Amino acid sequence: MASSGYDFDLFVIGGGSGGVRAARKTAALGQKVAIAEEYRFGGTCVIRGCVPKKLMVYASHFAEDFEDAKGFGWTLGEPSFDWSELIAAKDREIERLEAIYARNVENAGAEILKSRAVLESPHEIRLLATDKVVTAERIVLAAGGRANPFPGLPGAEHCITSNEAFHLKRLPEKIVILGGGYIAIEFAHIFNGLGSEVTLVYRGQRVLQGFDDDLRDALQASMVAKGIRVLTEDTIVQVDQKADGRFQAHLKGGGLLDADEVMLAVGRMPNTIDLGCEKAGVELDEKGAVKVDDYSKTTADNIWALGDITNRVQLTPVAIHEAMCFVDTVYRDRPTKPDLDDIPTAVFSQPEIGTVGLTEAEAAKAFDEVEVYRTTFRPMRNTVSGRQDRTLMKLLVDSASRRVVGAHLFGPDSAETVQILGVCVKGRLTKDVFDRTMALHPSAAEELVTLYEPSYRLRSGQRVDG
Repeated sequence: MASSGYDFDLFVIGGGSGGVRAARKTAALGQKVAIAEEYRFGGTCVIRGCVPKKLMVYASHFAEDFEDAKGFGWTLGEPSFDWSELIAAKDREIERLEAIYARNVENAGAEILKSRAVLESPHEIRLLATDKVVTAERIVLAAGGRANPFPGLPGAEHCITSNEAFHLKRLPEKIVILGGGYIAIEFAHIFNGLGSEVTLVYRGQRVLQGFDDDLRDALQASMVAKGIRVLTEDTIVQVDQKADGRFQAHLKGGGLLDADEVMLAVGRMPNTIDLGCEKAGVELDEKGAVKVDDYSKTTADNIWALGDITNRVQLTPVAIHEAMCFVDTVYRDRPTKPDLDDIPTAVFSQPEIGTVGLTEAEAAKAFDEVEVYRTTFRPMRNTVSGRQDRTLMKLLVDSASRRVVGAHLFGPDSAETVQILGVCVKGRLTKDVFDRTMALHPSAAEELVTLYEPSYRLRSGQRVDG
């Protein structure tokens, strides 16, 4: 029996990054903790998200790398690619990481329960694998989210989501992807790099809604140049399976697209269905996500929620951060709100996008005058190889305070670079600090500290040149 008189001091539902961190850190403080996971430890990120995706991104890069090597004097034989070998290697790495997650939980002293767990009351949890009910003083909901299966689409049952994309038996010769967010963009580049014929269908005018417009324009133009067919202001209204087992996507605009696979990348939804939230007094928002306050507490006094199930910011580091804030608030008597401002974000397209802080449109609304420092250039690695990809770098500065309020990159290694820029933006560094920083030459990143004059200004939201 736990010190609280319940079976457990803390019960965590969900073995993803946020749930595991909350369970580990709380158990390490001497609390009796259980964590229930119905599938595999690691959650979306490790099992069906950023980790396997990044491995596939690496694999898809080699086609361009082999081409570029010729410009540097390398003579290579005709390359070939084996999809099954990639999937097997990816699966081995996922298994290794999953074992580490489980081992860390056990080593911290938390009890692992391999079962789906649902709420029966504010303090009761039912384990469906055994139909046993246990009690806990406090509960953390960290069940994550899942790909939206788009049930309103006729023929949606013929389509795959990002989940199934990691387990296809073969590399599709032709794939149609519906969506314009980062998941759709990344898989479009993955399949294109591995040799598939890719068509991206998106209802908006430009992909990556919510990102800086310069990045959106540069990315979309780059995708087309790489041979990805991008159909904007259109959508799929029906998917049929043909006699040969392949598929045909019907477009709202009247077009027909034949494909070996049709992938739906139209957002994600929180895993709150049949979780028992109503029995425990946990309210959901209009999207089905758990409502939380600034400290991640739900509408039930003893229940908290972390990560994608809350629909705040769907990123693994955010879930981990929220878990640490929960532990500080509840078990260390240090009330801490998750800080969700200025989060560095990457899109693993080819080349990559890295962004942190405000977009140009957001900065124009937030400040009376904004200085925009912008440059495009062909990186050195492309001049000899002959590749036409260009890099875009952009800094947004509040003229009054001189603070850098946004940084946006499109080019090789942008994800690595923007992590450091995240420190700068978060630390409220001024443009003067950038100007005083010595450039590292030759590098693409040196451009960030040699942009001495603004490309243009925004005054009251209007562009002013000079």
